[in-house]
Amino acid sequence: MNTDYDPDAAFEPDPSLGLHAWGCRCALHARRRFTGGLLGAGAALSFPGLVLADGVQVDDRSGLGKLVPAEQIEAAAAQQYREMLKQASQQRALAPESHPQVQRLRAIAKRLIPYTDSPNLKSTSRAKQWRWEVNLFASKQINAFCMPGGKIAFFSGILDQLELTDNEAAMVMGHEMAHALREHARERMGKTAATNGLIELGAALFGLGSGGRYLANLGGQLLTLRFSREDESEADKVGLDVAARAGYDPRAGISLWRKMGQASKGSPPQWLSTHPPGESRIQQIQATLPAVEPLYARAAKPR
Repeated sequence: MNTDYDPDAAFEPDPSLGLHAWGCRCALHARRRFTGGLLGAGAALSFPGLVLADGVQVDDRSGLGKLVPAEQIEAAAAQQYREMLKQASQQRALAPESHPQVQRLRAIAKRLIPYTDSPNLKSTSRAKQWRWEVNLFASKQINAFCMPGGKIAFFSGILDQLELTDNEAAMVMGHEMAHALREHARERMGKTAATNGLIELGAALFGLGSGGRYLANLGGQLLTLRFSREDESEADKVGLDVAARAGYDPRAGISLWRKMGQASKGSPPQWLSTHPPGESRIQQIQATLPAVEPLYARAAKPR
């Protein structure tokens, strides 16, 4: 793979990959970006059953996710990720391992990963088998994501334009990891399959008839799913929990969204066009802080 890297390159992935700005509700990022956030009583409803002594609490995942094989989703995600790396390398937009920002992001991920299986988070047991990857792409887009199976990508725009501190970068990464850990993609695909009819789904699981196309198109479906506000709020909570346990200050979620508010002045970026304003998100984070600050207080801090 070509290791030449031009930090001024504008990574332009194949449109079939469905990549958009961080936070948007369309395609790939609709299911992964910081969204949700409800005012007043709505915010309280987004955080039922918080246990202040040991982090946030989440509900059991929907059984619909079991309708779709996790192995197939993760394999499709890995294939899409490899294709993205290939395209970025060809465009000289893939940062080498020696790049300081790559090393920084991987150091953050290394701290977060051990806390992705905290019992209260009810993460998928498959995460223990994942081969996590973190890569950086040269692009002015404010963008980051984690695909099923632990494939993480950051675009340089989110680091440079928002001037993210390590704490803030950990908030973004924790949120993205949470979508994968809680199998939001799998659940959404299961719901879609159920809607389209269990007969076709049954054929898909056995590779029969037209159902064979279902599994063949999993990669494309990963890029076109739309996730609910509840999924996004849950990812916020889980991400704050993981980052706090890893020693990153969860209050950085507030400064992160203040920066996003500044970035949205003038011509709002796409990631804000379909989401609640920053103040709503800040209120949601503040509602979660009592559950995660004790975790941060007793955690070993990064240098």
